[in-house]
Formats: sequence, structure tokens, C-alpha cells
Amino acid sequence: MAKELKELTKRADNYSQWFNDLVVKADLAEQSAVRGCMVIKPYGYAIWEKMQHQLDLMFKETGVQNAYFPLLIPKSFLSREAEHVKGFAKECAVVTHYRLKSDESGNGVVVDPAARLEEELIIRPTSETIIWNTYKNWIQSWRDLPLMCNQWCNVMRWEMRTRPFLRTSEFLWQEGHTAHATREEAEEEARRMLHVYADFAEQWMAVPVVQGVKSETERFAGALDTYTIEAMMQDGKALQSGTSHFLGQNFAKSFDVTFLNKENQQEYVWATSWGVSTRLIGALIMTHSDDNGLVLPPKLAPIQVVMIPIGRGEEQMQAINNKLQPVVEQLKRLGITVKYDDSDNKRPGFKYADYELKGVPVRIVMGGRDLENNTVELMRRDTLEKETVTFDGLAERIITLLDDIQENIFNKALTYRDQHIYECNNYDEFKQRIKDGGFFLCHWDGTEETEAQIKEETQATIRCVPFGVEQTEGIDMVSGKPAKYRVIIARSY
Repeated sequence: MAKELKELTKRADNYSQWFNDLVVKADLAEQSAVRGCMVIKPYGYAIWEKMQHQLDLMFKETGVQNAYFPLLIPKSFLSREAEHVKGFAKECAVVTHYRLKSDESGNGVVVDPAARLEEELIIRPTSETIIWNTYKNWIQSWRDLPLMCNQWCNVMRWEMRTRPFLRTSEFLWQEGHTAHATREEAEEEARRMLHVYADFAEQWMAVPVVQGVKSETERFAGALDTYTIEAMMQDGKALQSGTSHFLGQNFAKSFDVTFLNKENQQEYVWATSWGVSTRLIGALIMTHSDDNGLVLPPKLAPIQVVMIPIGRGEEQMQAINNKLQPVVEQLKRLGITVKYDDSDNKRPGFKYADYELKGVPVRIVMGGRDLENNTVELMRRDTLEKETVTFDGLAERIITLLDDIQENIFNKALTYRDQHIYECNNYDEFKQRIKDGGFFLCHWDGTEETEAQIKEETQATIRCVPFGVEQTEGIDMVSGKPAKYRVIIARSY
């Protein structure tokens, strides 16, 4: 393990390679036989399960119910909403046949040309079209509204350049789809779900985010407004970590989804959709982790506490086990996930390095001398600080420490982000400084031409018009025209 840790690329040397190394060495995921797709390993999937569990509770508190919709979408559905098909056409995987047959040699299989589908099917890149075709049958009256469904599923977007968790051809996510009687209700729902995502990111992931609204160019295909949370990674780049879309009546009109309002008049419903994906695991890695491995927020760590007994001889080992096991059971009753590692096929140093690499927040070690002195060695993963503490009140100490680690890694990430948000009004200065990362708060004239020029010349994009930032008048640093907004501009993943 020590040798493997030395092979973990340093962040300062190659941040991108450090990330890739860590995904593999921490047993989160690996490449699959299908280009651009990944195998999420049990440890990585355990993080996703914890994310799912908490988000699912938060969704349901707003009145959302879970459902499931088909993986395959008739190609004609996508063409009904012009902006939608335009936005996803280049990423669609298409099913054309439904059967294989043996080739002439009998040593392989080929597509059976007689089994061509009458209408080609799209593997869902997102589910608005199939869901709105379904909602047409579920909505007749204002009494059927609001209709709020979410599904946990996989989607396929045929990406040309992929990276584990950050951008893969197939990924896991949730997608919420809601229908409302009024524009105001739909817009309120889109903003509400954005706040749910922001609360989850900050309270559970310990990742500070900027909330805002996307420019027209950066909107979801078919949306009237896209709201976003943007997180800053340790290299100063932005990671879009969740989006919520106000869809207006576009999809309702495309699929003829109407309802009889209280005045007995037919009206198109108003819609939202919103989603987060396994990209959030990438955000966790890149926000908190270090050159020794993962640093995980306790609330989402698959193993929150690891206890390692080190005894000489069976009798001493049994005495240590008898001492620690009641604490293990006490912590489990309190909802803490504990790994008691008394395996004898690995050296203690190997275990330390392994759990450090995997980001376990708290490590407890008890040896023979600790047993005699009624102490344990306690290490916190976020700071790597070790101390010898009394065994008495150990469970309470651990719970307090987990809360402190959660708060500490959030504050560390928040300080880093705030120190790397810059106001900038000079384009030449911007072009030099953007290379080193950061969020740049700049005036923007609101034109697509200026936005495109920035992207072409700097590889940076307008991440959002941030909420909570005073929209003072100013001059666009690129065009010299009066500015309509102050926006966050950054390079991104």
C-alpha cells in the first residue's frame, strides 16, 4: 500500500491525473469494456447510496413521489420540441434493430437485417419527452395538479471526451419532472428544488456553492430558465453540480398536455425538471481530497469510523476486543457506520494507509499499552492529527469529532472559494488571470457575441448570473458596452 500511495500523483504536479489516480486507487470506479462508461465499485456506490437516501428524503418532504419511466424513447418524440432535439441530437445513442443472428461462419453474431425497427428508439439522454407523453394521460383537471414525480435511473449521452464521474457516456442520476397550474407555481418549484440541491451540497457534501441562473446560451435545451449551483474545485475550476429548469409550457404544447382550470377553460400546464448525478462524487473528490487520498465528509462516508485493535497474543487481543466492542455497538445504535478491523492478514501500517486513502473520517487504534492505560490513539482524516485520549466517553468524543470534521472541511472549502472570487473589469487582466483558475465577477452586456468571444479566447464560460450579488451598472470589459448583469465567469469541467 505504501508503494501504491507513492504512485498517487501529486495535485500540484498534475491535478487531472491525481483525480484519475484517486478514483482507481480508492476503489471508487474503474473503466469498463464500453468506451466512455465506468464500473462503479462497491465503495464508490456506497457513497452514491448515501447521497440517494438523503436527497430522496429531501425530495419527498416537498411532496415529490418516485416513479419509473422507460429507458427507450421513440425518435419522433424528440423531434416534437425543436430546441430539445437540437440540444441533444449529437449525443443520442440510437437503437435500430431488435435481434441478432449467427453469421455465416457460425463463429459470431451479426445484426439481423430483417429485424429493423419500424421506428428507431433513443436511449434516454433525459426523459422530458417520454414523461410528458405519459403526463398527457394523467392530467385532465386542475385537481390533478401539481403532479410531481422523480425517478432514479441511468441515462446515455454519447460523450467524446470522458472522465470517471465528471463526464461519462452513461451515468446515474435522478430527474424530477413536475406539472403545475400556473407559471408562478412552476417557477417557485424550480427555485425550491435549486435550494434543496444547494442545502444538500453544503450541509451534507460540505461543498459551498454559488446559486444563480444560466445565460440563454447555457440553458437546458427546451427551458425558459435554468437555475444552477456552481462549486469551485481545488484547481479553481467550476463544476456545475445541479440544475433546475423552468420549462414554461414548451413540453405541454409539444405533447398537448392540457387541463380544465377552475373556470372550466382548457389550459396548457406549466412545467419544471431538475436533476443531479454521480458527478456529485467527482465534486466530493475534487473539493476535499489531498495527496494522501480521499477526504470524505462524515455524513456521506461509507465508513465513518474504523477501529483497529493491535494485540500481542490471543489473550491480549481478546481483552482489547472486549474493551472496544461495546463502543462499536453504541456507535451503531446512534447511526454511525463503524468498521472493526481485527483481520490478521494485513499489517497495521497497511491498514492505516488503506483507510487514509479511502477517506475514513476517524481512526481509532488500541494496542497493549493503551489497554493498560485505558487510552486509545485517535486520528482525524481531515487534518491527519493524532492524539492519545482516554477511553472513557469515547463514543461521545467520536460523535463530536465527526461533527467538527464536517464543519471544518466545509469551512476550509468555503475559505478557499471566497479567496478565489475576484472582481475584474479589465479584459487583458482577465485573460491572464483566468489561466490560474477562480471565479471572476464581471459585468456583461448580455449578448451572445460577447459570451462566445470570451469562450473562444479564454476557454471560460459564463457560469451564471449569481443570486445575492448586487447588480450594479457597469461597462462590459470585452465590448465596452453598458452591462446588464454581473456574472460569474470561470473555466469549468
